[in-house]
Parts: sequence; C-alpha cells; structure tokens
Amino acid sequence: MTNPKTLRPHTIVILAMSLDGKIADRSRSPARFGSKRDRDRLEAQIAQADAVLFGAGTLRAYHTTLPITNPQLLIQRHQQGKPPQPIHIVCSASGNLDPDWRFFSQPLPRWLLTTPENAPRWQNSDGFAAIATANLPFDWQTILKQLLSSGVQRLAILGGGQLISALLAQNLIDEWCLTLCPLLLGGENAPTPASGVGFLAQNAPSLRLISAETIENEIFLHYQV
Repeated sequence: MTNPKTLRPHTIVILAMSLDGKIADRSRSPARFGSKRDRDRLEAQIAQADAVLFGAGTLRAYHTTLPITNPQLLIQRHQQGKPPQPIHIVCSASGNLDPDWRFFSQPLPRWLLTTPENAPRWQNSDGFAAIATANLPFDWQTILKQLLSSGVQRLAILGGGQLISALLAQNLIDEWCLTLCPLLLGGENAPTPASGVGFLAQNAPSLRLISAETIENEIFLHYQV
C-alpha cells in the first residue's frame, strides 16, 4: 500500500503562543512576544525547509516574512545544494495583497496560491515568481502533491489558525514546534493555532511529545502528529 506521506512534502507547523494558547492578541496585531532565542529557532527551522507557507492574514499582520540572515545557516543551505532562501508561499483566496508591503521587496522567491478568479490581478506583476490556482475549498492533498512535484520536500507552516485548521482537517500536518511564551492574552477573539470549527474530543488529532526544553521563561515543545 502506498504511504500517503510519500505523495506530499513533510510538513511542520512552527508557532509561538501565549500561555493560554493564543498566537496573537484580540486585535490580531503582529505577535512579537517571543524572545530572540525563539526567533533564532524559527530561522533555523526555516533554513531546513524547501518552502514556507502562510496565510494572507499572517502577511497582513506583519507585511513581511523572515528571510535567512544567519551566515552559518546560509552556508549550510549552500552545502546542501539549496538556494539561499526557501520559497515563501502566500495562501490568499482573494489575492487582496498590497504590493507596497516590504514583503514584495525582500530578496527571496515568492509564490502565490489563490483562486482562478483572483489570479489575473497578479499575472502581469513581478510580485510573485509563480502563481498557483485552485478552486474553493482548497484541496490541500492535491496542492501539496503539486508542491512535491516542484521540489518541495519539507514545508514549514507559519500560520495562521485558519490555514493550519484546514490542513489538520485533511490530516496533512506531521510535526509541531511550539514556543510557549510567558504571557496571557485571553479573549475569545484572539486567534489560536487551530481556528475554524474545531474538533470533537473523540476526533481530535493526537500528538506525541518528542522533546521539551525550558530556557529562562520559555518552553520549546516539539510534537509529532
């Protein structure tokens, strides 16, 4: 029997969250509550990936993404025969993104995943090196299979909660790397790592703890689904 995981990239969610499980505050402003150590770990995880995937809401909050700047990580990618930066893929059904955001001037390859109806607004622009289209609701199994055929073997997922929830619902997430940060955000409108309709307890994805490391006030958790 064919293992379905061989038909798609290996996927890993990388997030920092508050003690009460929020990845942003109630106004969904950029989540910058992680330490420099957390940021360094995020960059190291991105350096291992062939591509990074995030939703339009995440890009709208930050207007930017995280390129690899650590010289050792850049050397490591070069020795592995990889380009300096992984592909940064934005998932936006509407395609409603501002070309003046800093993201569009960062020196890294950018791809867009959108619907056929909203792709034309970017087709005559140099904002994205490639544009992939799919009808709603997105069939992520097919999309990930196409990414694998494009050379993406390891995919880092940086949010947001709606995107992660959609991938979870299709059983397409392999690992979680979570940084538990020492603050409480609260609020029913503050996003969590997996938004959407949620899961009933008997159907909820189960995780196996691979490692847990406490450094100062942060806890770094690594789980396998």
